[in-house]
Amino acid sequence: MTLRDVANEAGLSVMTVSYAFNNPERVSEESLQRVLKASKDLGYTGKNPWATSLKTGRSNSLGVVFGEHLTYAFRDPQASEFLAGVASVCVEHHLGLTFIPTEGTPGDASRVSEAAVDGYVFWTTVADDPTLGAAVRTGRPCAIQGGPEYDGIVKVGADDRAAARAMSKTCLKETNHPVIVSFSLDHTRTPCQGYGLDVTEAKLPVTQDRLQGFREGLEAAGFKWSDVYVVALSRNLRTEAKATFDLLLKEARIPVDAVLCMSDELAVGVLEAASEHGRVVPSSLSVSGWDDGLAAAAEGLTTLRQSLYEQGRTCGQIAAGLTADQPQASWRVIERRSTRR
Repeated sequence: MTLRDVANEAGLSVMTVSYAFNNPERVSEESLQRVLKASKDLGYTGKNPWATSLKTGRSNSLGVVFGEHLTYAFRDPQASEFLAGVASVCVEHHLGLTFIPTEGTPGDASRVSEAAVDGYVFWTTVADDPTLGAAVRTGRPCAIQGGPEYDGIVKVGADDRAAARAMSKTCLKETNHPVIVSFSLDHTRTPCQGYGLDVTEAKLPVTQDRLQGFREGLEAAGFKWSDVYVVALSRNLRTEAKATFDLLLKEARIPVDAVLCMSDELAVGVLEAASEHGRVVPSSLSVSGWDDGLAAAAEGLTTLRQSLYEQGRTCGQIAAGLTADQPQASWRVIERRSTRR
């Protein structure tokens, strides 16, 4: 079934029928109704978008490769901010947005390479993730937030290592027993905790860079890494941070007077647990976060300000082929009442 068939049925020119489908304001109401009736009678539903995509070589959609449960994209404040930045590029340039969730299975690579998208945006993953190579081999533009470094993929993000060093310096005033509350170490999402965690065990680049930066900052302040307690959680969840820290305080297994957290969500969970145990912030407990989201200002949280929205926009622009630049994302420490001045 073609436009010509519809034109013959309606008694109109092919051009008029084409306008009726694509620019209806350019045809009269009478002609439009004739086209609609003819289309209905013939069972014609318009041009095939897949055929158009094959003809033009474009799908007019960006793919977000998201190595998390899909609901995480909408529930986590940082992920939501980042994806809003990607979406803003899609809105401005009339592009669709396709989520490509991965499951850690052999089918992930083919799912990515076969996706009908014009470019890829990756949320942080591990260096040996096969989907990275699968995307690069398509020849489409690729961007990743937070790493890892991968040939053919533009990395977008702040210098997490340097930022973590700066956060350590801010949070360690009059401190003797610092604790780090960390993201998960790898995609297995297995929580763990202990003194002197081997930083190389962290396979997720953001986690590793921040741990290494915290270590360097702590050692510069005179602490031994073997004396630093690290709590690696399974998810970036306020509830998990609260429950874990609540147990640490209840059992009094370790001394703690400062907590460096890898996100505002984790820091708020720590603050909630501290409040329930009568720990006064910051006189008996300093707490710092990361990202400076809405919760940080509301809780008076010392944090690391960066714009995941802008990083999302940059990734979207790269994936859409609008730029190939790799700008260094800006960051700065914001001191509030949760740490000692």
